[in-house]
Amino acid sequence: MAKVRDRSEDFREAVRRNATSLGYNESRLAAIMASFIIHKPRERSPFMKAALRTLESIGALEQFLKKHRKDYVDRHRTTEQERDGIEHEVTAFIKTCKEQIDILQRSVTVEETNSKGWLSLSADGPNADTVAHKQGVVLILSEKLHSTTAQFDHLRAVRFQDAINRATPRRKLNRSATSANVDSKSQSIENDRVGGAEAPQQELLRVQQQHLDDETRALQVELTNLLDAVQETETKMVEMSALNHLISTHVLQQAQQIEQLYEQAIEATKNVELGNRELSQAIRRNSSSRTFILLFFIVLTFSVLFLDWYS
Repeated sequence: MAKVRDRSEDFREAVRRNATSLGYNESRLAAIMASFIIHKPRERSPFMKAALRTLESIGALEQFLKKHRKDYVDRHRTTEQERDGIEHEVTAFIKTCKEQIDILQRSVTVEETNSKGWLSLSADGPNADTVAHKQGVVLILSEKLHSTTAQFDHLRAVRFQDAINRATPRRKLNRSATSANVDSKSQSIENDRVGGAEAPQQELLRVQQQHLDDETRALQVELTNLLDAVQETETKMVEMSALNHLISTHVLQQAQQIEQLYEQAIEATKNVELGNRELSQAIRRNSSSRTFILLFFIVLTFSVLFLDWYS
């Protein structure tokens, strides 16, 4: 096996001689020679520029979550309005990043459709490796955004759990306060009854006072039950809000998967149609080839008979 010789120095020397013969000065000659060592960075494609911007947006979202994590979770640091503002900004961030990823995915889908011919043979345009690389870039961005969204879902769950925990002790406190008021009213009624034995003339006033106390207790019980129902409804609404957000996240992921399956089904249908056309053409070619072979044998037979007759 012959040894491979490195001709790089010969090439550089030939370039130097040609540049000198063309009258290049030392600065231009140095720039040409330096270009062989330090290559200029390739200009990024529009797809890569958009992907890098999307990656920067996701990174900014992560930094925003790290910065406001304690403010969002700890209710003593910020008010409810400020926490709602943080949640609104994060939601807008996620929506913007999702739209950018969708744009990249659509561009890759169009490019993949244009780069494939019959039976996925590469036609003129970007090759399959480039399309696969772009698909990988979109997948990495989607996974990174999903990871960041999962972190925010965890913070939201912590906030909702804190709201539920704050609502439960308040309901218990209201119930204990109501029971204490009822006990105090009962004690006052007993005291009034003891004093009534000594003053018969106040019997009518005691009866009226007892009716008023009964109505007051009934009203207090009704209001307590109503307050418990309202607080229980509030707790359920908070839980439903958290579940609604989780369901919307899963529905969004399933919508993306369904869209991809739909696109793959359309592409498979097109491939089946093309396959049927190719099979029809093959059948026609086969029948025509049989006819040609039959005619060839007939002509050959008559030629042999003619030659035999002629001889």
